[in-house]
Amino acid sequence: MDCRPGCGACCIAPSISSLGKPAGVPCPHLSSDLRCSIFGAPERPECCSGLQPSVDMCGETQAQALVWLADLERLTAG
Repeated sequence: MDCRPGCGACCIAPSISSLGKPAGVPCPHLSSDLRCSIFGAPERPECCSGLQPSVDMCGETQAQALVWLADLERLTAG
């Protein structure tokens, strides 16, 4: 599965500790067209590189993806 254009949910919903990004806040590397501006670059966090789009995670809309990822964030918060 490829990322859905105009989504960016995986760059908004989860926290990214290596960037100091809290959950629910857009990543500083998220561009205005909702794409990762450091995709493929060595400075991209491993947690981002390891996250792959899937039907379960992405749903059919950005709203569905945001809910799924926010739920995952709550379940894995330590």
